[in-house]
Amino acid sequence: LTGVLDDCLCDIESIDDFNTFKIFPKIQKLQERDYFRYYKVNLKRPCPFWADDGHCSIKDCHVEPCPESKIPVGIKAGSSNKYSKAANNSKELEDCEQANKLGAVNSTLSNQSKEAFIDWARYDDSQDHFCELDDERSPDAQYVDLLLNPERYTGYKGPSAWRVWNSIYEENCFKPRSVYRPLNPLAPSRGGSVFLFSWTGLCLEKRVFYKLISGLHASINLHLCANYLLEETWGKPRWGPNVKEFTRRFDPVETKGEGPRRLKNLYFLYLIELRALSKVAPYFERSVVDLYTGNGHEDAESKALLLDIFRDTKSFHMHFDEKSMFAGDKKGAKSLKEEFRLHFKNISRIMDCVGCDKCRLWGKLQTQGLGTALKILFSAKEIQSLPENSPSKGFQLTRQEIVALVNAFGR
Repeated sequence: LTGVLDDCLCDIESIDDFNTFKIFPKIQKLQERDYFRYYKVNLKRPCPFWADDGHCSIKDCHVEPCPESKIPVGIKAGSSNKYSKAANNSKELEDCEQANKLGAVNSTLSNQSKEAFIDWARYDDSQDHFCELDDERSPDAQYVDLLLNPERYTGYKGPSAWRVWNSIYEENCFKPRSVYRPLNPLAPSRGGSVFLFSWTGLCLEKRVFYKLISGLHASINLHLCANYLLEETWGKPRWGPNVKEFTRRFDPVETKGEGPRRLKNLYFLYLIELRALSKVAPYFERSVVDLYTGNGHEDAESKALLLDIFRDTKSFHMHFDEKSMFAGDKKGAKSLKEEFRLHFKNISRIMDCVGCDKCRLWGKLQTQGLGTALKILFSAKEIQSLPENSPSKGFQLTRQEIVALVNAFGR
């Protein structure tokens, strides 16, 4: 890919250089620190939109074998993975078991970590957050170590995965004039043809929304291609880049010209999240904000590294200008902004329909990260007027939002 991206004055080569030499090494280090590696997630929320379909939905959080003493009592998994009647086909059952094994979430945590989380939560509660995420209080929500559960190909594919993305695009996405989408794998084969969306022109805001979702989709697909199960010999899996799979999803010929556009949307997503990081810097620069884990030395180092990344984001000269969004008449802008918010909230709920736990974990995390980025961009005035030495009611981020923002951008 080369050249300028649509809807902003930025070229791909500049983003590549900036990311490779300035941002990526630092963001990788930050993701390894305790504050950012543990994410609390509820993987047991039922899908609110449809019942289980033919492919298995891995409802139980399958824990990889580890000493009994290390498995928290509340998350010990039963072996009751449920298959619907439609899944009697033995090939599908095999796929299911494979997906269960590869998609297993390793929820092993040391007792020390668990005690630390109680302390962190106590600290969070004292910070006067105005926004409580419903997931956090659920008895099914649990901390997951993101370093032990990397995003990669898990064997989750076919009609079940297609249905999730189709629901996102069909029901929750403003669509551009012409976008090719793969056919429904449930439908009878029609020689690999594709169907075409044909919509009239979209305003900037709706184009931005569509590109963000497309960019998120491209990001997830790229990680599956880059960290693919290449072979499993003697029970030892070997993961690595799968060029054939990458070509199938992104090659101009195989995707009727759509692949490069998907990748450009990934760059656009990067720019939006980069802009959010540069905008939220004043929130973290205040002395009242700590990246609290209870280890004072490590907390200070984590904050210094984060502030260093913020300095880099501010030095980037080709930021997306969010002022061009919602700039029309106040009433129209307000209703469009609300429409944006509700569409996005719905997409985050669709992530509870993902059948594989590991895919669901990373889908939820990256959706929340993007949602946090949008929240920041829509709160620029509130961030500018934050008090230096006290928590603010006007704008607040929970640990969940901070962890999701950094890890989503890291992806």
